[in-house]
Amino acid sequence: MRAVIQVVTEASVEIEGEVVGRIEEPGLVVLVGATHDDGEEQCQWLARKITDLRILREEKSALDVGAPVLLVSQFTLYADVKKGRRPSWSKAAPGPVAEPLVDRLAELIRERGLTVETGRFGADMQVSLTNDGPVTIILDTPA
Repeated sequence: MRAVIQVVTEASVEIEGEVVGRIEEPGLVVLVGATHDDGEEQCQWLARKITDLRILREEKSALDVGAPVLLVSQFTLYADVKKGRRPSWSKAAPGPVAEPLVDRLAELIRERGLTVETGRFGADMQVSLTNDGPVTIILDTPA
């Protein structure tokens, strides 16, 4: 799995004019994508990293301060642009594989005690955020 984690002061995700997920206090926006061979092990690893990374002010983690998380699925994180001008999406897991993994990741983060808001898998979403710092971290789970 691959994640882009941004420290934010606030964030929201909107679909067709309706806000479906929002955090109104400092927290994390996590864009997450899955590839074909991802599974429970990758979800567990990523949930721990997201909650335990000491990237908030005063070197605190989201778990330390109870920061909310806005988790948004984003298959485009696995775009391959090495050839030509059109991205290839062949490394991204198809919806029936990726959606349960994204749902499981949200569940695992909640089990660690954090509030998790989400977008809607496969929807055309507009994500708004105020990056704090700015802090942006890219994570790839171990193979």
